[in-house]
Amino acid sequence: MSPPLIAVTDSPFPSLDPAKAALARLQPELRMAKSASAEDILAVARDADAVMVTYAKLPGDLLRQLKRCKVIGRFGLGVDNIDIPAAAELGITVTYVPDYCMHEVSDHAMALLLALVRKIPLSNKLAQAGRWEMPAVVPIHRLDGRVLGLVGFGNIPRALAPKAKAFGLKVVTHDPFVAADVLHKTGVEGVSFDRLLEISDYVSIHAPLNDKTRGLFNADNFRKMKKGALLVNTARGPLVDEQALIQALDSGHLGGAALDVVAAEPLAKDSPLIGRDNLILTPHTAFYSVEALAELQTKCATDVARVLSGEKPIYPVKPA
Repeated sequence: MSPPLIAVTDSPFPSLDPAKAALARLQPELRMAKSASAEDILAVARDADAVMVTYAKLPGDLLRQLKRCKVIGRFGLGVDNIDIPAAAELGITVTYVPDYCMHEVSDHAMALLLALVRKIPLSNKLAQAGRWEMPAVVPIHRLDGRVLGLVGFGNIPRALAPKAKAFGLKVVTHDPFVAADVLHKTGVEGVSFDRLLEISDYVSIHAPLNDKTRGLFNADNFRKMKKGALLVNTARGPLVDEQALIQALDSGHLGGAALDVVAAEPLAKDSPLIGRDNLILTPHTAFYSVEALAELQTKCATDVARVLSGEKPIYPVKPA
């Protein structure tokens, strides 16, 4: 039996050594696409037994041109770049890694919130410019006793909740798919989405991106938030209507925002999100640590190897 052919659509990683180590028992042939275009992906994936993907788009039209593919391994925890129903229709198993960067993203979300509340980027900007003055960053409010609303309560927000509580924050969440006993164990109150917007001083987004959540944070929902509330997004950029966010910031209804993700990445150099003292941007780095990337590659490649060996994957994506 010839060794399996595995196509890699795109890779932001310094190397694929951890993935190669996890696949070594199969002695596969790995082929890297020249770019993330459909044409270049098909050039290496059309006859592949497996595909590993990071950010590249895998729509149904492309999947239907794969002749031998048994499994698609996603280097990540979101699968909105893969046509899951089409993959299921074609009998292609899709895997992901839902638990590889819980520490990193929850740390990053907390760091962004602290930076917003304490106005650290603005204070640094002023001090570096020789302006040693407190009035320019007034007011700053105490965290203790304030309310943090978590939109979604999967692995990452569950890791964030105790970190937020350590700063004296009361934590509430909206997630219709989380059982009451999970909320009880974590000491987090479950509320409706409207109630969360109404009572939260700070809102951190951790929802998946789908047809129901795209543009969830729009003009209507920004108006439901407390005046002066702060927004943090480390989930998916399209969850936020960016024009509505800009209007909410400019009107003063929102006190600030911090985004690790934006609707179109990389962020355009002329984006109106840039250059704002009340908005912090990081370039989709919340997931990153040396350890997280090694874990991500290893878990993704291990599941691909399992499927190609006739075994059940540990992290299958179930079609809705």
